[in-house]
Amino acid sequence: MVTETDGEAAQKQHRMSQWKQIQQLEIRLLEHVDYLYDDNFPMDIRQGLSSWIESRDWDIAANDESMAVVLFTDLLSQLDQVRSQEQNFLQRHNMKIIQQQLQMKYMTNPALMARVISTCLKEERRILSSACMQEQGPLEKSLQNSVASERQKNMDNRVGIIRTSVQLMDQAVKYIGDMQEDFDFRYKTLQSQDAPRNPEVMKQEITRLQEMLNRLDFKRKEILSKMGVVIKEIDDLMTSQLNPELQDWKRRQQIAAIGGPLVTGLDQLQSWFTLTAQSLFQIKHQLDKLVELVVKVTYESDPIPLQKPQMEERINYLIYHLIKSSFVVEKQPCMATHPQKPLIIKTGVQFTTKVRLLVKLPEVDYQLKVKTTFDKDLPPGRVRQFFILTNNTKAMDIEDYSNGCLSVEFRHLQLKEKKYINGTKGSEGLLSVTEELHSLSFEACFTVQGLTIDLETSSLPLVVISNVSQLPGGWASVMWYNLLTDEPRNLAFFGNPPRATWSQLSEVLSWQFSTVADRGLNKAQLNMLGEKLLGQHASCSDFQVSWSKFSKENIPGKSFSFWMWLDSILELIKKHLLPVWKEDSIMGFVSKEMERALLKDRESGTFLLRFSESHLGGITFTWVERDHNGDVKFNSVEPYTKSRLSALPLADIMRDYKVISDGVVPESPLKFLYPDIPKDEAFGLLYNSLPSKAYPYIPSTLIPISQLRSRPIATPISCQSPEPPMTPREFDMLSEQLCFDIETMSSPYSD
Repeated sequence: MVTETDGEAAQKQHRMSQWKQIQQLEIRLLEHVDYLYDDNFPMDIRQGLSSWIESRDWDIAANDESMAVVLFTDLLSQLDQVRSQEQNFLQRHNMKIIQQQLQMKYMTNPALMARVISTCLKEERRILSSACMQEQGPLEKSLQNSVASERQKNMDNRVGIIRTSVQLMDQAVKYIGDMQEDFDFRYKTLQSQDAPRNPEVMKQEITRLQEMLNRLDFKRKEILSKMGVVIKEIDDLMTSQLNPELQDWKRRQQIAAIGGPLVTGLDQLQSWFTLTAQSLFQIKHQLDKLVELVVKVTYESDPIPLQKPQMEERINYLIYHLIKSSFVVEKQPCMATHPQKPLIIKTGVQFTTKVRLLVKLPEVDYQLKVKTTFDKDLPPGRVRQFFILTNNTKAMDIEDYSNGCLSVEFRHLQLKEKKYINGTKGSEGLLSVTEELHSLSFEACFTVQGLTIDLETSSLPLVVISNVSQLPGGWASVMWYNLLTDEPRNLAFFGNPPRATWSQLSEVLSWQFSTVADRGLNKAQLNMLGEKLLGQHASCSDFQVSWSKFSKENIPGKSFSFWMWLDSILELIKKHLLPVWKEDSIMGFVSKEMERALLKDRESGTFLLRFSESHLGGITFTWVERDHNGDVKFNSVEPYTKSRLSALPLADIMRDYKVISDGVVPESPLKFLYPDIPKDEAFGLLYNSLPSKAYPYIPSTLIPISQLRSRPIATPISCQSPEPPMTPREFDMLSEQLCFDIETMSSPYSD
């Protein structure tokens, strides 16, 4: 948990807008923020409309067309206001240009704008969360290295040099053409002269023509040599940098899919791919021009006919493989109902995916159609099989907002399980349903400049479920696969799944909390999780965790696995505890031993909130009190689960919680949130306001009540046990003191 000074700092941070917090980050993290903003969502808008943007729910709008239309219209209106108030003429002009660009990009698809803004805000929160961590995890560090600006600068430089070289070769080819025309004119002029000429003059003319031919031969060899050098440079660029950059992007896409840093750089990749392709097409055109020159003038040992076939074959090979590798899955398959859990598909539920060609083609002979196929190559022994129920073919379109690339989005795909001859579906094999991996393939074929290219790519491995109860297990499989391998299509992965180190796994677990609740886990919380999963090995970051121990084996003495327990907590936070979690008021993961160590020296009434270790999806609180002898007691309330938190929010429980003990008037034992934050200061902003006094009825509310009875103290440090319900006398007395509807929602329970 945070120290006192850290706690005060955290409170100030909560009162500060997200954008102001971003602006206070160190340069290293600001560079990551810079990657988020481009023409799709300029930083000028984020800056100028920061408060308005943060006050709108872009997550809902991303999946609600009508709400997206309203927010898009409001955003344009807000920009009008900002522009009208801007005094600087240049800034006002820039804002007008930005507004026009947004209208062109999103007028027909405002939900796309909502998704872009939602993604940027989420990534901002993830960056802020990582800034609060004491140190970054190994995966995040490696990803930062992979997008280092020096590498990008080097790539930009190499691509730029190649483009310049190709442009210079264009001029050289034109110069050779001019030389050849001059030679051709002189040669034909000499041939056309019928009258006898002075032998000396004739000899001089022939010598001049020979010199011109020698120079022409030299220039032809020179340009072919330069072409060979540039082709070799492009080959090396593709092998040593472009393909590794593409693989790096795909790896970052895997990590982003399981909650890691937002994947960026696809537009940059498209620029590199397109410029490289343009260079190859231009060289191919230059070679064709040289062949045309040969038709007019050729000679013995002419280098063009000798070198052209091999050079053309190499150019076509590079073009083919460059375009083929540029066919990527931009958006992995994902159900709209679970946007934070991609790669899990439920039968009968629509899902979306998108593919993109990173090369802007000069021409395509016909409309480029993409066909999707499910489970094209299943591993042997797989029984469950599925097919796409809806239309699985769609044409690629040019998208203005992505700088003119060809892409296609399949928005309404559905899966259905195949039935067999006896009418039954496939039975389960050796693997569980959530361990069976599937894939979605994409295929297309087209001809460009006489070259036929077959395109094929596939999604990352998918988990197919038939019931939402399988979702937690499916997500565990998705996390484990994408954490531990960069293989794009190892469908037999769970036949013998590798182990994960605790340092790897703990980082991914923290990301799950960042994704769901915009705040990851700190080192102390991760240490507690490590102790729960690894026991005495928790202090060893390199200790390896098996797939079975993480997801399949029950925790000793419990009826659920470690992941089921943790996933239930994530669901509880998402649906019932989000405001309190965001305020950093829930310590969450702390053992009972550590809990007592933290509370024992604190003032009476100091309490902390932690997640139940014995219940799935439960939260409890423990407070410390001292009797008249100064002896310490700890009281833990029975865990609150979703059924009880649906009736009364946690902040209101903290406000209204009362204890009745041996006929004493009920009072709240909760005074200070650990370490010493007054309860109302910690939760006050989250309280639901009571009905107005002008309301014609006597207000009523649910009051959480626990009953304690005095008993002899056996030890200085103890924890109260559950007691029977209140007596009728005690209930009558409580009713006289309070004009509320009382529900005994909780009783003391040692969790």
